[in-house]
Amino acid sequence: MSLPRLRWPTPISRVMAEGIAKAELGSSGAAPPTTGGAAAAAEAKSRSLWPSVLRWIPTSTDHIIAAEKRLLSVVRTPYVQEKVNIGTGPPGSKIRWFRSKSNEPRFINTVTFDSKDDDSPTLVMVHGYGASQGFFFRNYDALASRFRVIAIDQLGWGGSSRPDFTCKSTEETEAWFIDSFEEWRKAKNLSNFILLGHSFGGYVAAKYALKHPEHVQHLILVGPAGFSSEAEAKSEWLTRFRATWKGAILNHLWESNFTPQKLIRGLGPWGPHLVRRYTSARFGSYSSGTTLTEEESRLLTDYVYHTLAAKASGELCLKHIFSFGAFARSPLLHSASEWKVPTTFIYGFQDWMNYQGAQEARKNMKVPCEIIRVPQGGHFVFIDNPSAFHSAMFYACRRFLSPDPDSESLPEGLSSA
Repeated sequence: MSLPRLRWPTPISRVMAEGIAKAELGSSGAAPPTTGGAAAAAEAKSRSLWPSVLRWIPTSTDHIIAAEKRLLSVVRTPYVQEKVNIGTGPPGSKIRWFRSKSNEPRFINTVTFDSKDDDSPTLVMVHGYGASQGFFFRNYDALASRFRVIAIDQLGWGGSSRPDFTCKSTEETEAWFIDSFEEWRKAKNLSNFILLGHSFGGYVAAKYALKHPEHVQHLILVGPAGFSSEAEAKSEWLTRFRATWKGAILNHLWESNFTPQKLIRGLGPWGPHLVRRYTSARFGSYSSGTTLTEEESRLLTDYVYHTLAAKASGELCLKHIFSFGAFARSPLLHSASEWKVPTTFIYGFQDWMNYQGAQEARKNMKVPCEIIRVPQGGHFVFIDNPSAFHSAMFYACRRFLSPDPDSESLPEGLSSA
């Protein structure tokens, strides 16, 4: 098998290098050090500045926030970025986030787009695996016209704190995300909000709503992961594949918690080139909907690289939540009868997540549930076809947005399942 030729620096590498240098020089807006530590801080900065483009993995949390600002510069709606303190661990817990040796408080990176209408409902958005809140950059303007929009980076991802990930079970791993989200909610003093989760974020949002339904008015799951187990999916193909030498190797890597992010880090200064090829292919020439502009692609690539190459933390949840083949170890389908929050599922027509799982769950739900499919969209339907996705969102939330929700009909182009 031939490997792609990797050249460095590429144009996107130079963009990232410039961004890194700016972040090192203080473009992130950090306050200057106090007088007592000024000399030491200056010395540390001078040591870290000169080799910034020579470091094997040229990134940090400051670089993520700087890349986020550059990406969100395409958004016209004003926003506030903050790091919300969630403490060292959930109250009453014997372990800090989780088994961390540090007593330092942890933070959830948060962006808020306030609607012009003070009475607008609050929409909280949770990203999926390997992503961060910046992935919703094509949606903030439209959604902020009708909602107060708050988007977060989950603990261990994006610009949020990245504690050592030492969870040892599915239950602990779920608690890592659910409890940290709940501490964030308390710190923000939020209640009665619409909760949206994409992919793995949909799994977390659903699990959160099961545990804390009193805070969630409506649940929107966009291409959610984790509805079916391997047995329920009747995946004979996976059993056969696992029996091959290729399948055995991949299964071993999965159980060893080898993540795609480790590959990006391992490539060092060539990592940005691989990320650029991925974003260009996934959201460019092979996208089924609205392709990214050259500027959007450049900024998204920059942002994605920094979020993937930073310290491993939340990404290590993978093997505890899913078995090989992305089948849930604790399927949401098993909890469908316990659902207490009205729910809307949104899938792109080309989404590799199977909407039949949602149909099966709906049979056992005792709350209102609808499934909407969006044309010209895949798993990242909100990037692929943002205008149709926004129509699906406004329709899903019609009882919060319309004075006569019963008169609303499904927008043209969308379909029910």
